[in-house]
Amino acid sequence: MTTTDPLTRALPGLLGAHHAAYTVPDLDEAVEFFTGVIGATEVYRAGPVEDDGDWMARHLNVHPRARAMVAVVRLPDGLELELFEYEAPDQRRIQPANSDWGGHHLALRVADVDAAAAYLRARGVRVLADPQTIHAAHPVAGTRWVYVLTPWGMHLELYAPGPSRAPDDAVPGAGAGAGALDQGRA
Repeated sequence: MTTTDPLTRALPGLLGAHHAAYTVPDLDEAVEFFTGVIGATEVYRAGPVEDDGDWMARHLNVHPRARAMVAVVRLPDGLELELFEYEAPDQRRIQPANSDWGGHHLALRVADVDAAAAYLRARGVRVLADPQTIHAAHPVAGTRWVYVLTPWGMHLELYAPGPSRAPDDAVPGAGAGAGALDQGRA
């Protein structure tokens, strides 16, 4: 890989994020959760995606005989979630913990974390604890957050930026998840 400017440290032409993708155990359940509970809009479904050769391995880094059904849902801010339901001979069927390599969560920006958590609890969604507030000594002081689990065990974070941070400000290395490290304490 070559570049004309050895000091360039950015992907040429980067415009932003288009979508995030997650593999789920039941595509219908995931689409229903994101549209019926979270409030996303279903954009499309496709599949099966499969091939008799090595296309799946070469392009998607999965077993050559993997087969996937796909759905895309769009959140109110425009972010799309591409949801895959795979069948594959070498498939592992456990959710990674946040501390595992490949562990992850999707943070949903909400106006009121407490109201959003109560809404989800009333619909049987597991809210992991009480919402936390990141305190004064942190770059995102006043931010409120809490983790929840989808019905299949995927981590979501409900996130409401505090007064020290407008919703779209970029604070390198200081996401709401950093509040988990200081557990809301200053």
